[in-house]
Amino acid sequence: MLWRRKITIDDQAITDGSGITLKQSLFPNFLVTILFFLWGFAYGLLDVLNSHFQAELNISASMASGLSAAYFGAYFICPLTVSGWILRRYGFRVTFMTGLAVLAIGCLLFWPSGVKASFGGFCGSMFVVGAGLSTLETGADNFLSICGPPRYSEIRLNLAQGVQGAGSFVAPLLASRVFFANTVDTQQGLKNVQWVYLGIACFVALLIILFWLAPMPEVTDADMGLQEQDISQGDVAPFSKQYNLFLGVWSQFCYVGAQVAVANYFINFAEEAGYSASMSSNLLAVGQGLYTIMRFVSSGLMTLGVKPRYILAVYLALCFIFGVAATTTHGATSVAMLILVLSSESACFATIFTLALRGLGHHTKRGGSLLVAAISGGAAIPPMTGAVATNTGSFHRAMAIPTAFYVLAWVFPVYANTVSKGFLDGHRETDLNVEAKIPPSLPPSLSSANKISTPSQIIQNRYIHQHPKPCPSQSKT
Repeated sequence: MLWRRKITIDDQAITDGSGITLKQSLFPNFLVTILFFLWGFAYGLLDVLNSHFQAELNISASMASGLSAAYFGAYFICPLTVSGWILRRYGFRVTFMTGLAVLAIGCLLFWPSGVKASFGGFCGSMFVVGAGLSTLETGADNFLSICGPPRYSEIRLNLAQGVQGAGSFVAPLLASRVFFANTVDTQQGLKNVQWVYLGIACFVALLIILFWLAPMPEVTDADMGLQEQDISQGDVAPFSKQYNLFLGVWSQFCYVGAQVAVANYFINFAEEAGYSASMSSNLLAVGQGLYTIMRFVSSGLMTLGVKPRYILAVYLALCFIFGVAATTTHGATSVAMLILVLSSESACFATIFTLALRGLGHHTKRGGSLLVAAISGGAAIPPMTGAVATNTGSFHRAMAIPTAFYVLAWVFPVYANTVSKGFLDGHRETDLNVEAKIPPSLPPSLSSANKISTPSQIIQNRYIHQHPKPCPSQSKT
């Protein structure tokens, strides 16, 4: 299918979105997956910058967590306000271009921050970067979850998150070998930060042009409402009763906060265990590499038929077990256990997101915005961890904080494997949109091949058949 290039879309319009088959979804999903590498790289670089600023600017671990607080604080503000509004008002394309533009501005702000060697300036720059990335993620996580057959939702997002993990793996590796090689504790290191983010800004500018020109489908809340009727054969519950979503948001908040805390202080943890700064950065790259590999492994397991709710429950439990082991051991053993924590985190975010988004129908974009906002856990839990490390002088003891939050995050997989398992399994077992089909509810007069040739026509004919009022127009421009 070749979609018309629409710039904006009415969220109440019926579009091609809910009829996109597996084959038709490949190109747009590939295009959006490019964005995952971009913010994976930015996130991976953040972990190294955190340790670097402690050494160069002579600040404590709790103060260094301000960098993460600024970055993830934007996740709390933007998806619930401007980012979510842009997505619902104008559609995915405008959301992507807006996020990229804000990200480019944030990257450029690193230049004056580096010139002044201002930690406050770096925090402000990182907030703008977080605002851009949170806007991108508000669109991209939702898009990959709903663009294509519903049964492959978890697989699509886990694969894209694997690409994001590749960015997180490359960033600390380049940081230790290129950006900060022999300059970890010198002024030159700050200059390298400036050039790195200038390069990212240029790359982002090219992506804005790409998303302006590329043909992409739009999936509206109206599309998702019709799709949910096909799957569940009933009306969607009011938003206030979407308990599966709310528990997913809580779990996402706790999990992401714990994940960020572990990654932020991994280098400090490894140095405390006896490794050099350069070796600690390499070990973080190893952990991020395993994290990436396990995301692809998880996608493979789901493709083979393992239910995502099982994978989420097991992986979160392993995070807790290995976290306890890392906290209570010393030396190389403790670092190995913390690497296994990173590895076990692999499938958690994407699986929480897609399971919590199941069955929302016309509430989908609103629910997705809440799940992205839950990433702001990365602004709350790392400062707690940094405060414990500063007050006790031990990063090993501080790791007990994220370990405890893995337990709190486990509430959602427990609910998913008990109360809502039938509901979730029903959405995964449907064959809707795996291949192009004529909806069985259409009358014979509408099922002629001469009259129906695109998913858009199928959806609109079904809408007209089910609703006596005229179908809304497809787009605003």
